Amino acid sequence: MVDVHGTVADGFEPVRDAFVRNFEALGERGAAVALYRDGRKVVDLYAGVADPEGTAPWEQDTAQVVRSATKGVAAACLLLLHQRGQLDLDAPVGSYWPEFKAHGKERVTVRDALAHRAAVPALDTPLTPAQAVDGVSGARAVAAQTPLWAPGADHGYHAVTYSWLLGELVLRASGRSIGRFVEQEIARPLGGLDLWIGLPPEQAHRVGRLAPVEPPPAPAGQGLKARPKRAVADAYADPGSLTRRAFGVIDPRPDENDPAYRAAELAASAGIATARSLARFYAALVGDVSEGGRKLFAPATLTAARTIESDGPDRVLVVNTRFGLGYMLHGPASPFLSPGSFGHPGRGGSLAFADPGAGIGFGYVTNGMQRNVTADPRAQALVRAVRVCL
Repeated sequence: MVDVHGTVADGFEPVRDAFVRNFEALGERGAAVALYRDGRKVVDLYAGVADPEGTAPWEQDTAQVVRSATKGVAAACLLLLHQRGQLDLDAPVGSYWPEFKAHGKERVTVRDALAHRAAVPALDTPLTPAQAVDGVSGARAVAAQTPLWAPGADHGYHAVTYSWLLGELVLRASGRSIGRFVEQEIARPLGGLDLWIGLPPEQAHRVGRLAPVEPPPAPAGQGLKARPKRAVADAYADPGSLTRRAFGVIDPRPDENDPAYRAAELAASAGIATARSLARFYAALVGDVSEGGRKLFAPATLTAARTIESDGPDRVLVVNTRFGLGYMLHGPASPFLSPGSFGHPGRGGSLAFADPGAGIGFGYVTNGMQRNVTADPRAQALVRAVRVCL
């Protein structure tokens, strides 16, 4: 049996049981899960190894690259700027970032950018890994890109280009890089979260290493129906598809264990966090948290974050998706607790979200990357266990 460390409050033992089963039956190697309920931490568990070789144990303060779960943190930066009157959601992106107006993008709004409607999920010329982390090439390429459909008329997941869309908007509206903004306006006010977009060198020793792991066979009757599943497989197999192009914006694929990648402020995919800090972050979006933390979102901001902006067939992910302002919302492709939940998964594993009705902030991080985008079986098992506890 796996040696699980941490704490579970009375009544939340099913989450611990599900966490153990993830190691025993679902291919987990190293992971952590945390849960806040009404501002109080009720689950904080970790187990396994922090590296693929199995030589280093996962410690209490081990952090991990959380891939697209970063997007929920990045979206909060823009929403906080809007809350403070420094950013207008309905203003053109080009009013803050004039270079973005090129090639018919002058009507793309900040709202469009947050809701994956900016129509620039792919680049005609992919970036090299070095260009992706140099701090300038990504934003220049996105600004120069011709839109791939009529902006605002449809939505498609901006898997990688979201880094530069949101990062540049934060920089232009606040004068601070998105990593600095997260540090000063989110991590520090919430008691020093272990949450970074752009990993400081002095924290590098704490971060586990990602590696692929084989997922268990899907139980009969679960997963996407046959036709959508085939369509998704075809889209990922076709080098010319928008799906492949969107996920292949950086070519060749970057090494996510590379210190240069982790230090880059890539707001779509390179955030690093502990499960505890992700759970606390989401808990603070919907209420005050214990130990001196304050609520981050005003009621109107919380409502805006959860209001449906994009819903239906996703030009990139192929299946139906539903987004608010930067957050995935409850729907056919989402892994959340209830229709009121909002948050973001990370491709291959991690998941973080809030459920205002239940007073929940949830965070799960793993170093074992399975082949999935939104429906990781380990995360789903943990969410089901949370539902049982409520």
